[in-house]
Amino acid sequence: MKFKTLFKTILITFLTVTVFSCSDDDDTTFPSTSTTIIDFLNENQDYSSLLAALEKAELVETLSDNGPFTVFAPNNEAFNSFLDGGSLDDIPLDELKDLLLNHVLNSKVTSDQITTGYVINRADFSSYISKSGSEVKINDQATVTTADIDRFNGVIHAIDKVINIPKMIDFVSIDPNLSSLATVATDNSATVISALSEEGGSLTLLAPNNDAFTALGDISGLSSTQIEQVLLNHAISGKLQSTDLSTGYGNTLATYGTTDKNLSIYINTEGGVEFNGISTVSTENIVASNGVIHIVDTVITLPTVVTFATADANFSTLVEALTTLTPTTDFVAILNTALGTSPAPFTVFAPNNDAFAAITIPTDENNVAAILNHHVVAGSNITSDILASTPTAMTLNGTITLTDMPATVKGAANMDPSNIIAADVQASNGVIHVIDQVLLPVM
Repeated sequence: MKFKTLFKTILITFLTVTVFSCSDDDDTTFPSTSTTIIDFLNENQDYSSLLAALEKAELVETLSDNGPFTVFAPNNEAFNSFLDGGSLDDIPLDELKDLLLNHVLNSKVTSDQITTGYVINRADFSSYISKSGSEVKINDQATVTTADIDRFNGVIHAIDKVINIPKMIDFVSIDPNLSSLATVATDNSATVISALSEEGGSLTLLAPNNDAFTALGDISGLSSTQIEQVLLNHAISGKLQSTDLSTGYGNTLATYGTTDKNLSIYINTEGGVEFNGISTVSTENIVASNGVIHIVDTVITLPTVVTFATADANFSTLVEALTTLTPTTDFVAILNTALGTSPAPFTVFAPNNDAFAAITIPTDENNVAAILNHHVVAGSNITSDILASTPTAMTLNGTITLTDMPATVKGAANMDPSNIIAADVQASNGVIHVIDQVLLPVM
């Protein structure tokens, strides 16, 4: 009898433990780490809106894969606030997919690994993540409320807002390193702010950081129009990531004088990315819906013809001739003369290094100066559309002959004309045409 009683007691105890163990499992809020991110959403009612959105966008299978992923997961309240009385059916499928992937990183990043800075999400947009103490914010919009929900294919960080697709104005406004740019643009140029905010725009912004504006110094003496032109000199049409850039000339949105002719910009991609020989990219490829931002370390002031001569290594011999070989004539100061002040503007026919290599450069400074002056037309900005109908031009040292496009130019003592191999390098005080022969005056 005692044996039967003991067996009965053991059996009851075993059943009791088993029942309570099963009951505890049923009450668990989060499933075990052996489940996927999608399993977590399925088993937590507070994320039913997110799950419904993923199902509609056909992304459930994606987040069921091995990953790893980091998902910033908005709860139902966040979705209700975002929809503002509307429904998921109001969002076009492609836009919904981008919106959801804007919350997903292609790597597993736990809270202790998060640092302040930019990351690229699975929608191929950037996200600016800021971390202050234990607080983590994404695009200064959503705050992490519960971190490090660990799944076998990644990690979930619960957030309190849906993260909108970013525009360039968002990053300029929220990145503390760009606060000076944001202030200068807001105070001086509705045009720039509009361009950075434009839905469906396509722009590349070279964004000077705060240190760049500090180094620039006091700009209070400049008008808003002048400041706007400097800002527009940092904007290039099209979404150009670093891999889209190559050494050569492009155009900014700044313009020459009161015309619609855009200023040029010299891009050098050898050993990094540099603009006009003065400004280097420090953070590249910040991708927004309406453009790409590259943060630069120097404000790119409006270029003169001297700017391009010194920035482009193909003009190193020309620069030497303008400086070292002609020490008693300050060609640099002359060619830096601002538009509106005589003798600007200039049209410069600039021989490249190969052109100089084909001649014997005189040793007499006066002869070198005479040759240099034969390449400069003062008082005119003669662009290629004007060259095509201009038979001659008077330089600072004699007449040169111009022919129809494709244009050539012939110096007074040249047997053969020189080809214009790159036209319309537009500066703020004139234009450069690159030529393949030195123009020789009558000595």
